[in-house]
Amino acid sequence: MPDDSRQNFDAAAALADAEARLAAANPHSAAAHEAACKGMPGGNTRTVLFYPPFPLALARGEGCRLYDVDGHEYVDFQVEQTAGIYGHSEPIILDAVRDAMSEGITLGGPTLREGVLAEMFQQRFPAVEKVRFTNSGTEANLLALSTARAVTGREKLLGFQGSYHGSVISFGAYGNSMNVPFDWTYGRYNDVEATRQQIRELGSELAAVIFEPMTGSGGCIPATAEFVAMIREETERAGALMIMDEVMTSRLSPGGLHGLWGATPDLVSFGKYLGGGLTFGAFGGRADIMNRFDPSKPGAFAHAGTFNNNVLSLSAAIAGLGKVYTPEAAARLNGDGDILRGRLNDALKSAGVAGQVTGIGSMMMVHLTDKPLNGPTDADQVSPTLRGLIHLGLIERGYYVARRNMIVLSLPMGAAEMDGLVAAFKDVLATYKNVLPEA
Repeated sequence: MPDDSRQNFDAAAALADAEARLAAANPHSAAAHEAACKGMPGGNTRTVLFYPPFPLALARGEGCRLYDVDGHEYVDFQVEQTAGIYGHSEPIILDAVRDAMSEGITLGGPTLREGVLAEMFQQRFPAVEKVRFTNSGTEANLLALSTARAVTGREKLLGFQGSYHGSVISFGAYGNSMNVPFDWTYGRYNDVEATRQQIRELGSELAAVIFEPMTGSGGCIPATAEFVAMIREETERAGALMIMDEVMTSRLSPGGLHGLWGATPDLVSFGKYLGGGLTFGAFGGRADIMNRFDPSKPGAFAHAGTFNNNVLSLSAAIAGLGKVYTPEAAARLNGDGDILRGRLNDALKSAGVAGQVTGIGSMMMVHLTDKPLNGPTDADQVSPTLRGLIHLGLIERGYYVARRNMIVLSLPMGAAEMDGLVAAFKDVLATYKNVLPEA
């Protein structure tokens, strides 16, 4: 554990010291990173997983625990950026995948599985009258946006500064240099009147507005009821589509956040946990829109994808939704998350550290600022140095969280894991209190 003398450093020095300790304690991860650099730029094929001095190389997972190549054990609160809701060894998921593999992996035609899963989506998510499957949340959002442009015959799209809808639809920390060349206008999340004005000015040129009902990587900041209602009202007035990105947030209630709130998007996108830990995405919504993909009809939209109906992901998804992440399990997990978020906020208050933990249910994020957080651009105010200090501080204490300080729950977690995280968080705050912002 860090000793009290490190409290006298400034935040940058404290982070440098934490990075040095991580490097010293993980020689095999260091070697793995060096070897990976020979074949991949920066030894990396997924930007979000990189952090200095090098990311830990993980060897295996079991339940809600991870083990790195140097033999350290961690309680996994990163949860694969929300996708690992079932943990690392859920037997029902494993059995479903094994059974599917025994029957052949790439069959090259429809199976019984996609129809079963489509019906489960209809029953589970109120906005879904018809659905099509993809391989990732990025694909799902790309297809939802392209569908909106094709259906409306319009080009312009409205997104929100700091938001993220996939690796090529990014308006935040990762920049937009790799984005698909759609005609974007950018609004400010939760700014009701300014966004209303933007939609009205775009008017008959606007194809769609896309937003997360709670930002994921953009800070776990919920949309206000007024903001959602305004987007619904103004898109209908403009003849544009309202697209809800529920790639992450559909885990936050049995019917996603749109179901919990009674919101009615025209299209909604899915991904992450719904594949049971395997690659997965989906987009669905109004039947009149989705029926444009009916290949038996003249002029149908084309939607190809070799692995759209891959039997492994479909089997894991059916088992997960049908037998594991039941409505009752969703209510329990998200109730546990609400309690944990309250305890972490209490820890900040007791420590006298300026900060807040935002979120809903089983997704939350730590922000070391007491300024109001209304959207992703507000969350960007928090120093990356402070985020790094919390991140490495928790890892050093055996709790694996995202670099952005996002904390996510999985089904195998119990009271012991959550008690341990709270204790570790309190210890990080106490250790570094002299370099953290004062309340």
